[in-house]
Amino acid sequence: MLTHEENELLCRVEGDAAMGQIMRRHWLPACLVEEVPEADGNPVRVRILGENLVAFRDSDGRVGLLDEFCPHRRASLVYGRNEECGLRCLYHGWKMDVDGNVVDMPSEPDGSALAEKVKHKSYPVREANGLVWVYMGPPDAMPEFERPGFANGSKAKVSIVKVHVGCNWAQVLEGAIDSAHSSSLHSTDIRPARVTNAGMTDAYMTRPSTDKSPRIQVQHTDYGMSYVAIRRPITNADTHNYLRVTNFIAPITVQIPPNSQYSLIQYTVPIDDINTFLYFIAWSDDTTPGIGIDQESWRKFCGAQVGIDLDEKFHRVRSRDNDYLQDRKAMKLGDFTGLRGIPNQDIAMWETMGRIANRSDDRLGASDIAIVEFRRIMVEAAQGILEGKPAIGTIGRSTPFADIRSYEGIAEKETDWRTLITGLPLNRSKETESAT
Repeated sequence: MLTHEENELLCRVEGDAAMGQIMRRHWLPACLVEEVPEADGNPVRVRILGENLVAFRDSDGRVGLLDEFCPHRRASLVYGRNEECGLRCLYHGWKMDVDGNVVDMPSEPDGSALAEKVKHKSYPVREANGLVWVYMGPPDAMPEFERPGFANGSKAKVSIVKVHVGCNWAQVLEGAIDSAHSSSLHSTDIRPARVTNAGMTDAYMTRPSTDKSPRIQVQHTDYGMSYVAIRRPITNADTHNYLRVTNFIAPITVQIPPNSQYSLIQYTVPIDDINTFLYFIAWSDDTTPGIGIDQESWRKFCGAQVGIDLDEKFHRVRSRDNDYLQDRKAMKLGDFTGLRGIPNQDIAMWETMGRIANRSDDRLGASDIAIVEFRRIMVEAAQGILEGKPAIGTIGRSTPFADIRSYEGIAEKETDWRTLITGLPLNRSKETESAT
């Protein structure tokens, strides 16, 4: 449980909020590359950490991310003309380039020096792995951009679901590090089977365990934490364990255990205090035919196809207002939730907790150890930045993102799960285990 004050520290990201200041010191996903596909194409609204921005690709193919509102009279640049290497406001024609320089002021007289005195807010961006990344923190603290820890091969397959969630970022991230819920909430889409590893069919995933009560062990790391969910396997249960290792890379990244077809990673990006964008990514560096999943198949499996399940702004057709289109008839026929798509099942749980869950009302158990540790890590990080300490994840991380990997599989009971992960700097003094 958290106190009200601790919960506020964890959840609030707007303005000068401590958690927002932590996130501003990291490169964050701002939008999909596919949202700004062409030079001089349509500008796109981006809202992140409570700021309204506009993204556009200029005539030279560079992506810019500017304050949405023109520095002249604050009209929205989303409606502006994207032309000749700049975004031109419709109101008086002022034009800004990707760096925020005002390059044209047709409403001002010839010889005016006003353009030299105006600098529009812009943020540095990079493109990598299907995402546009932004740094929104102090310029003198900007870290070198490091490619994300997924799909770094030249022929890697990357498929991304983006979806709006109507609640606080921490509720979304906690869902990603909660291994126990998958055995219930996702039981129709993740089914027990006599397999050696988690697998994938055209309709559902498989898992070599019927155990719904995993034993949790947590290991703090220099990037956040790693934890294992230990379950009894269907076969060789006397001598082996089924292990699923999840990595939390502070502040917003979770590597979810893979299956036989692809690896999984989630980015939880705060739009503001009470809205979030979830980026749920399936990827594979393996070029073997049949390995990996294409974009539309991934979105279809997740119930997150744009134009079918989502509108063009990634808002869901299934919402709390229509009870997420829950199918009670399907439930009577064996579907556990009556909700289509793993992300939609999660979102229904997250949103119905409220925009910001009251964590002081939680009654946590042994399966919630990873949740407890995530909250502890991030509340301490927020308190630290208020005391003038560096933001979590900005110093002391020796492990490159590309070396951090999650894991799933069956192993002998004597196996130390920590040895199964690439690049796991340990802090054994901060090891935590749930009761069995």
